[in-house]
Amino acid sequence: MVSEGDRIARAGDYVFGLMDDRERARAERDLQIDPAFRDAVLRLAERMRALVSAGPSNATSDERWKLVQRRLGEMPQMRLAGLRNGEAKPQPVMVHRLERKPYGVGLHSLGRRVGFVIAMALLAAFALGYLAGTL
Repeated sequence: MVSEGDRIARAGDYVFGLMDDRERARAERDLQIDPAFRDAVLRLAERMRALVSAGPSNATSDERWKLVQRRLGEMPQMRLAGLRNGEAKPQPVMVHRLERKPYGVGLHSLGRRVGFVIAMALLAAFALGYLAGTL
């Protein structure tokens, strides 16, 4: 059984013309017998038609790509993605050092004294084991 993501990816390959002849023939056969694949192809083709319909049909591929980029840049979710020139610029990423001391319960709360505490705990455990064995 094919997952929805695989079906959408295959429909995208079909709509964009990225399939070889054998794959295309198989996809066209699946269009006739698989309603889920047919719906995926139709939905994707409709979305692509909405992006390309505003441009002339004899435009070169560079002009069409610029048209697609412009239409994508007009979408509200793409304002900070950098596709629209001169509008809002994203804030620079600031990474601050973590200088707070460890807190809480556990070995991480001891900071740099972990090695010393573990050594003392092992020494105490061995001493108690020795004493218990000799008595």
